[in-house]
Amino acid sequence: MRRVVEHSGLTYDGFAPFAPARTLGEALLTPTLLYVKSALAAIRAGGVKGLAHITGGGLTENTPRALPEGLDAEIDLGLWTPPPVFGWLAKVAGIEEREMLRTFNCGIGLIAVASEKCSGRVIEAFQENGDKAIRLGTLVAGEGEAKVRYRGALKLWRTRTAILISDAAATCAR
Repeated sequence: MRRVVEHSGLTYDGFAPFAPARTLGEALLTPTLLYVKSALAAIRAGGVKGLAHITGGGLTENTPRALPEGLDAEIDLGLWTPPPVFGWLAKVAGIEEREMLRTFNCGIGLIAVASEKCSGRVIEAFQENGDKAIRLGTLVAGEGEAKVRYRGALKLWRTRTAILISDAAATCAR
């Protein structure tokens, strides 16, 4: 990130080009959100099959950790827009979309894998606890080690929690 800031010619105490009401330093040091309260509520709602905190390694490397062998995540990139900082970073540093998805969370801080039947309740549990959640994709048959498949292209609005849907039978708590 330091190299990107140097290359851009910006300073940490100057305004962030993607968030003009904040300095670049403030914007880049925004703390990581934690999802413990929301995740526990979603688990209590029933139907949660797995959770993956999306940190270094982005969606591509973290999501498979919540999946069993033989299942892949199919994520629709058109369902959310990363926060503006990611567009700025990709443009200034010349980072391709697939590399952004492998390196950064692109605005998705947590993936919850949930059954189709309970997905609405899982999303509600996150939202009732202050975290925006959307259905981001599905699980599909894979071969061997789990991986992420992408459809579409990224666009622009902020979501922090996403739900992957499994059609496997499950019981919801409510």
